[in-house]
Amino acid sequence: MPKISNAATLRTLGGLAALLLASGCAVGPNFHRPSTPETAGVSKNPPTSIVGGGLSQTLQPGADVPAQWWTLYQSPPLNRLVDAALKANPDIEAAQAALRSAHQLYLAERGALLPTVDIGGSATRQKASGALSPPLSTTQLQFNLYNVEADVGFTPDVFGGTRRQIESTAAQAEAQRFVTEATFLTLTANVVTAAIQAAGLSDQIKAAKAAIADESDILELMRRQQAVGQTGGADVAAQEALLAQTEQALPPLNKQLAQTLDQLAALTGRSPAEALNEAVDLNALSLPAALPLSLPAKLVEQRPDIRGAEANLHAASAQVGVAIAARLPSFALTASYGGASTAIGQVLSQPDSLWVLGASFSQPIFQGGALYHRQKAAEASLDQAKAQYRSTVLSALQNVADALAALQADADAQSAADRAELAAQRSLTIAKKQFEVGDTSRVALLNAEQAYEQALIALAQARANRFADTAALYQALGGGWWNRHET
Repeated sequence: MPKISNAATLRTLGGLAALLLASGCAVGPNFHRPSTPETAGVSKNPPTSIVGGGLSQTLQPGADVPAQWWTLYQSPPLNRLVDAALKANPDIEAAQAALRSAHQLYLAERGALLPTVDIGGSATRQKASGALSPPLSTTQLQFNLYNVEADVGFTPDVFGGTRRQIESTAAQAEAQRFVTEATFLTLTANVVTAAIQAAGLSDQIKAAKAAIADESDILELMRRQQAVGQTGGADVAAQEALLAQTEQALPPLNKQLAQTLDQLAALTGRSPAEALNEAVDLNALSLPAALPLSLPAKLVEQRPDIRGAEANLHAASAQVGVAIAARLPSFALTASYGGASTAIGQVLSQPDSLWVLGASFSQPIFQGGALYHRQKAAEASLDQAKAQYRSTVLSALQNVADALAALQADADAQSAADRAELAAQRSLTIAKKQFEVGDTSRVALLNAEQAYEQALIALAQARANRFADTAALYQALGGGWWNRHET
């Protein structure tokens, strides 16, 4: 038999592999990105401008979304809260770790396209029987035996099953990337909304406490008047009921504020026992005057949940190819080269060297229908991913439309609250002047003060809602992650 060198062996394997790969294909559907929504807008009658409370916001169709959109509120405390959350929030850390894991799994999966090379060896002490032929090239019955062997294996991806699996894994890594972006977006929006809500609740609590103080003064005055016969018991009872109702509204506000501060602590990676050093003042916030409005065709590019759903659709499409390839023949090429000798320096020398060159194939014949049903399951999963993608797109369009509707409605509510506050303020001014000249009673003055404090509570809530609605619009548009540059 002629001698075959290592190089010749590898060349033979390489040529056979190239021949198999040249005739290979990737079975299953080729993925194509879903078409963009046919609708031209996100709502039937989107506003061009939103005016309320003396503040105007202009919608700019097609304008880009800034990456750090929360800085448009021009609030340093708010910026610091967001920065703290991005540095310490465990959800961000978990999402980033999951992304790293998905990327490494993709890199590991790509190795299936390359040959595998293993090397092994052994060293043993043996005693042979004298009645048998001398082992190897030695005449000694007791000897050391050294063995070294290198194995090369290669599985040609003839029908593209491995490539489809790599394609699926890459799509899964891409989906995780957008899960990370969605986590980033949700975190920043939640921090902004919670900070605004806390500021609004603080103003409402101040106004509620002032109203309670005014009504307590009114009740005390009416009790003194009752004692001298100037006020009846029914009027005093009515004032007591009014005070109780106003006091009843304070504990829910305190509860909401405490829970909102606890939420802010958790979002920024702290325990509720740790005090927040930053407090947002509602009066110090600036309402962004220019708001972007993305068209549906652009929205599907911007929303991380839509991009993630698209990546999941891609992964499901590739899995159909994996399932089809599992039903087709598979091929394997193997080669081994090594040797055994009683002298370690002669392990790979002739005549003690050995080599093996092999090729094999396998074709599933009967698997109890398992492979067929796995393919059908993969096709059903693809249909599911398609439906989930469409659902995600519809939800995104709804989010934007809802945000626009809320902006308009809460701007109108702020205008009404502004008018109510101005009217209550004018009434209070008139009551003060009348009281100074003796034309009205102390009770009437206190009633005017109480009405003014109630108007302030409603106005604080309306203003906070409008700031929060703006944050909701930025979130609905995708948050500008594509403009963020990591440092």
